[in-house]
Amino acid sequence: MTTTAAQTQHDSPPPNTERATLRAPSPWLAVSVLCWREMVRFFRQRNRVVGAIGQPVLFWLLFGAGLQRSFRLDEGGGPGTSFLEYYFPGTLMLILLFTAIFATISIIEDRSEGLLQSVLVAPAPRWAMVLGKVLGGTLIALFQGLIFLALALVLQISMSLAGILLLVVLMFIAGVALTSLGVVIAWRMDSTQGFHAIMSILLMPMWLLSGAFFPIPALGAQATWSETVLHVVMRCNPLTYAVGGARQLIYNGTLGASFWTPAPATCWVVTCLFAIVMFAAAWWIAGQRTRGDAA
Repeated sequence: MTTTAAQTQHDSPPPNTERATLRAPSPWLAVSVLCWREMVRFFRQRNRVVGAIGQPVLFWLLFGAGLQRSFRLDEGGGPGTSFLEYYFPGTLMLILLFTAIFATISIIEDRSEGLLQSVLVAPAPRWAMVLGKVLGGTLIALFQGLIFLALALVLQISMSLAGILLLVVLMFIAGVALTSLGVVIAWRMDSTQGFHAIMSILLMPMWLLSGAFFPIPALGAQATWSETVLHVVMRCNPLTYAVGGARQLIYNGTLGASFWTPAPATCWVVTCLFAIVMFAAAWWIAGQRTRGDAA
């Protein structure tokens, strides 16, 4: 007894559609893998560890010793306020900035090696790729910032447990903002030389004009035009509020009537908005096609 091909096809069981369908991996798996890769890559390159924390600490010691006698605050800043103490929160943000630079410059290397193209064609949303990159750089920056924060014991800074936890949260938010900003800058770059040029003309002046190195002059009747312009520029700098928030959590005070200091609530709001806007910009620019991308 013979069976036709049509009968054989009709009698055969239907294929298992569940097995035939490829399930897309969870986007959080991509986030964790990319985040872990950034951390492993960082700690395997010891020169990055030394460079990201060694240079800011060296600046802190050299400038603190050199400007110790010339730095003065009025009576509102409290007697005995040294430049080492004033410069401490600024150095903390400089470590976050340097770590963000070193973490995001690897985007240029990944593109030249072809790894970035492989990530772009993977079945994972772009926000997961950006979040994994940003989260990895932020955790590295937070780790190094906590190491430098241990130097507060040398300065005899007394902070409560709640103050330390709030400072860690503020450092994390600032790290997200700076790392996302680094992603925005590095995504369109084809060479590390171009990235360093942008760092020199944008990121470093951004840090210098944040109140990290010198206080923000207050506006008054006797303020000159240069002090007015400097005041406006520094108040428009979002990093000013991250530095100001860290300084208020560490020292719990203002710098006096001669200098302008942002309110604590303003520092938190602006820093959070800075992080949200920069992450949204990094997500958007990662979705745009470039010449070197395969997606």
